[in-house]
Amino acid sequence: MAKSAGDKATIKKYANRRLYDTESSSYITLDKLAAMIRDGRDFEVIDAKTGEDITHQVLTQIIVEEEARGSTMLPVNFLRQLIGLYGGKMEAAVPQYLEAAMDMFHKNQEAMREAMGGKFVGPNLFADMAKRNMEMFEQAGRAFVPKQASSVDSSDDRAGEVEALKAELAALKAKVDKLGR
Repeated sequence: MAKSAGDKATIKKYANRRLYDTESSSYITLDKLAAMIRDGRDFEVIDAKTGEDITHQVLTQIIVEEEARGSTMLPVNFLRQLIGLYGGKMEAAVPQYLEAAMDMFHKNQEAMREAMGGKFVGPNLFADMAKRNMEMFEQAGRAFVPKQASSVDSSDDRAGEVEALKAELAALKAKVDKLGR
């Protein structure tokens, strides 16, 4: 019995690093999991021994393997900045921020497909979309800044962080503007 794209498949990962698809009752590869994602299938990966949800680790492994094959979608600078955020004060906010950014990118991509009907579009459309995304990022960044600080010390720390974030956003915006020309 085949499941629809809306159902969540369960994949078990065994100690020998093999992945077992409980839906098809067969062993699969990371490439098959990547294809499932591209097809819009939802799945969870469970450690067969402990029952722990290890979907995050497996998805990360898929990205590492894709990057190792030469499909370098993640720029080195982005990776450095992402690693630099681990352990920092903003670490808790980063996942939600990145998820919102990817959601906005997906919405822009869908809107472009609908508007263009699959036709070629010029580079200015992409630059405009990038500018809109930067504006959205700036708005999201402002959402993390409290309106009024409760103490002098914490407001000084936050002000420094806010200024650093503003400088990073300005640098990114300048890069986007340069790409749009």
